Amino acid sequence: MLTKHNPTMNILKNHAMSLLMLGAIVALVPACKKKEGCTDPTATNYDPDAEKDCCCEYATASDKVTIDQPISVNTTWTADKKYLIKGFIEVESGATLTIEAGTRIFGDKATKGTLIINRGGKISAVGTSSNPIVFTSNEAAGSRAPGDWGGIILCGRAPVNLPGGTGVVEGGVEAVFGGTNAADTSGTIQFVRIEYPGIAFQPNNEINGLTLAGVGNGTVIDHVQVSYSGDDSFEWFGGTVNCKNLVAFGGLDDDFDMDNGYSGKFQFGVALRDPNQADASGSNGLEHDNDASGSGATPYTTPVITNVSIYGPQATSSTTINSNFKRSAHLRRNTHTRVFNSVFAGFPTGLLIDGGSCETNADANELKVKDCVFSAMGTLTAVASGSTWDIAAWYGANTNTTYTDNTQLGVNDAFNLTAPDFTLGGSSPLASGASFSDGDLSDPFFTSVSYKGAFGTDNWTNGWANWTPQNTTY
Repeated sequence: MLTKHNPTMNILKNHAMSLLMLGAIVALVPACKKKEGCTDPTATNYDPDAEKDCCCEYATASDKVTIDQPISVNTTWTADKKYLIKGFIEVESGATLTIEAGTRIFGDKATKGTLIINRGGKISAVGTSSNPIVFTSNEAAGSRAPGDWGGIILCGRAPVNLPGGTGVVEGGVEAVFGGTNAADTSGTIQFVRIEYPGIAFQPNNEINGLTLAGVGNGTVIDHVQVSYSGDDSFEWFGGTVNCKNLVAFGGLDDDFDMDNGYSGKFQFGVALRDPNQADASGSNGLEHDNDASGSGATPYTTPVITNVSIYGPQATSSTTINSNFKRSAHLRRNTHTRVFNSVFAGFPTGLLIDGGSCETNADANELKVKDCVFSAMGTLTAVASGSTWDIAAWYGANTNTTYTDNTQLGVNDAFNLTAPDFTLGGSSPLASGASFSDGDLSDPFFTSVSYKGAFGTDNWTNGWANWTPQNTTY
């Protein structure tokens, strides 16, 4: 006999079994549940007691690590973070600050953020052409200005001509520099930008973009751009450090200021001035002194410079410029400067040999301006008031060349403030004529090239320099 199928009974049986299974599962859950939390040690909310991962949070690119204490041990700043310098931050003797390529460092305006490498301390800031290190203002894009922060100061133990053989950095820093070790090293700065630095505390008491104070020739300085400094872009106070591939852009005061017995070598430097940015003290391309009083203190300020291009504020005769612009090269106060194969363009005055001691040095072949080019100057050469020294004859005897218009230089687009091209056109007269026969240029540090100025056809600023720092978002 067949059993009659009962659907209702089957449904009830299945329901009962489901309830039994659910109850078993519920009973097991408390025994299996783990503490939830972030188990990733790199996260900002890492929970070492968490057993089950969830809800990890990570620092964003906008977060900044505040640096407001001296650096007394070896320290590394990494490219995955941003850093804010508050106040005068000193790298103390025995410590090395290493900065990875691509790292962004900001200077605090309110506290005059400044990075100081003391004697015996070192910096290793090694960027690359495609991934430079950037020091810049902490102000928002569009609101940055010269002097937003203090800049970078290196203090070494190389000779200076100050009383006692040492000096104190100006600008309220009070860091000591100078010594007897010409080969001293303060580390390496390569492929680095320094934007909106330079604080003027008072006249003749300022912090520059990059200050090299008693820095020895064991230090490596190359491919460094200082942009819109509130004082000098670069200043050397004595020392022996050698430098290549420097860029001074839109600075307020002088581009390359050398004094207190600086005796290093410098090749491949370019300056480009903003016609609206000049200092009340008078803005120059080169400004060189032996010391503040023009004394005979030794070592003399004796830099050897070749292949530098100084593009001043006046691209054309109709360009309106700040009245505080003065000279492309002001050599004064007993300096023994030697300049070769360089280009100076677009200043009210080209070359000022200022004072009897400098005239004497020039006549003795201890101050040199040779095989250089001066273009579109309001006044080509000048001497101190009352002097009868024949600078025109001396200028000509040193095989210098004069052009009346900057277009004659054959440079592609040197005066473009947002995208300059300093390389030479195919018919540029600067492409040949450089001479390295002078004994001052025999050192293997110098690269012998055929062209005058800082560039041939290769633009060594490509990739790492920035011509629009005001609008760059970091």
